[in-house]
Amino acid sequence: MSPPLPSLASLKNKTILQVVPEMATGGVERTTVEVASAIIEAGGRALVFSAGGRLVHELEALGAEHIFGEANSKNPWTVFVANVAKLAQIIEREKVDVVHARSRAPAWSALLAARRTKTPFVTTYHGIYNAKSGLKRWYNSVMARGDRVIANSGYTRDHVLAEHKINPTKIEVIYRGVDVDAFERQAVSDKRREELASQWGIPLESALPRAILPARLTAWKGQKVMLEALGILKRAGVEMDCLMVGDPQGRDVYRAELGQDIRRLGLEGYVHLVGHCNDMPAAFSLADFAVTPSTEPEAFGRTAAEAQAMGLPVIASDLGGARETVEDGVTGFLSPAGDGKALADCIGRLLALSPAETATMGAAGAMRVRSRFTTRSLQSATVSLYQRLVEP
Repeated sequence: MSPPLPSLASLKNKTILQVVPEMATGGVERTTVEVASAIIEAGGRALVFSAGGRLVHELEALGAEHIFGEANSKNPWTVFVANVAKLAQIIEREKVDVVHARSRAPAWSALLAARRTKTPFVTTYHGIYNAKSGLKRWYNSVMARGDRVIANSGYTRDHVLAEHKINPTKIEVIYRGVDVDAFERQAVSDKRREELASQWGIPLESALPRAILPARLTAWKGQKVMLEALGILKRAGVEMDCLMVGDPQGRDVYRAELGQDIRRLGLEGYVHLVGHCNDMPAAFSLADFAVTPSTEPEAFGRTAAEAQAMGLPVIASDLGGARETVEDGVTGFLSPAGDGKALADCIGRLLALSPAETATMGAAGAMRVRSRFTTRSLQSATVSLYQRLVEP
């Protein structure tokens, strides 16, 4: 039984402006939509300033208002002059009560506009931004300059405090949320599963154990580490399927390298590079467990949480936010990052569990997500933060 949904604080007659580069598909954009929905439910008015994208229609269908602008520009004139003026005008015209920025370049514009208009300013530190120079550290620091700073995990919070030395009382951990109603195995129809399996050219039910690696195709997401692990297992006589679900996003060279590795390791027919997927609950329902073998720290680890919500055990890299989303030995396993042999060993441990033990692990993961990482929890905490800023 799921815990009761948290209630929302009142934002009656309050206007919240979220500023993001664009409304394409991604974690930042999805969170923007989720928070806009909560603002409206709480009685407020939700505005979003961005360069547009496929999620604008969904945003407007909720009753939010989208304002088009060059929020995705990194041109210094646009960032520090033109967008500042445009945002200040929007804040004054629409009587905005809180400005919330979710990415660095538009955050500079939003910060300056908020200071010019004396409007409370919030940032969300969504990722672990690399800083190899003083200039880059200064550029990143805008995400720690909010009157309140939201960190999407305890790991991110510790990074912000170490990197930017801000007052700890300004920062609040609000975990990324999972839509647990959507990521519920019982909510996925047989038709959705069949259509997706047919689209990918795979059997609905695999005769072999089937893993899913849900991540865009980029080196640090660890696809090559997974292939190394699968090669080790195959040489040891352990065969299994693997669905690599993710958009190459133009990285055709990297995708070709993965294809070469698949052939070199004799994994043709076992590993499926299926590309982008618009129905991730159905994708997870086709697998027995998930693997997120990132070689760099994830700020949170949304896909690991989504997989657990579906009742899948998860093997994740032992670093970053994954240490908070996956409980080692309880909801899955944590494996040393970048180590194909260690990952193969973890997969072997998981495959050695009895069906009852695997089911218990999956159920523990689902319970953990529903108690800690729901969309509703994110919405409630964010609306509460807004309410405290506008009605101290």
